Parts: sequence; structure tokens; C-alpha cells
Amino acid sequence: MHDFRLFKQQRVPLMSDQLCLADKGYQGIAKLHRHSCTPAKKLHKTELPTSERQHNRLLAQVRVKVEHVIRRLKIFRILAERYRNRRKRFGLRLNLIAAILNYELILRA
Repeated sequence: MHDFRLFKQQRVPLMSDQLCLADKGYQGIAKLHRHSCTPAKKLHKTELPTSERQHNRLLAQVRVKVEHVIRRLKIFRILAERYRNRRKRFGLRLNLIAAILNYELILRA
């Protein structure tokens, strides 16, 4: 299931003044959340204006940090594959892995 479909089904509560930075897969999020920011897509056979290209680059520079954290979670295989253990323990294990990764980030800083 796509992330955005899951997002719409779960109705994740977002604060109304919270900024939501998303990738191109979340193109319709502006209808659901007013303060969302997605990259601009170019139209067929046209160039993207310079201002929108700069906007996309700035958004990518901010989002790359998040993508690196997601990559590190996928190394543990908890997000990369189907979770085949007890569902009750999924949140606990995910929180423990996130704590380990946060601890490593603190040590690097």
C-alpha cells in the first residue's frame, strides 16, 4: 500500500499550524493539510521555472536528513520488509531501534 493512501486511511492528526514537508508521492496532501510543502512537478514538454527549481532544491536539502534516518531504519529490516512477529511488539521494537539511532546521532554531533 502506498504511503499516502495509508496516511489518508489512518487520518494521522497533524496540528493545523505544523509544517508538513513531503515528497512527490504526496501531491494531494495540500487538500488535506493547509501547511504542507511538496516539490513542484514540471508539465509535459516544458521547463520548470527557476524559482520552482530553487524551491525543489531547498526542500530536498531539508528532506535528505529525514531520508537518511528512514534508510537507517530500513537497515534493521523493520520498515523494509513485512513485519512477521507479534503486532503488539512492533511499536516497542520500533521505539527501541529509534532510540538506538537517536543515541548514535547524539554521539556524532
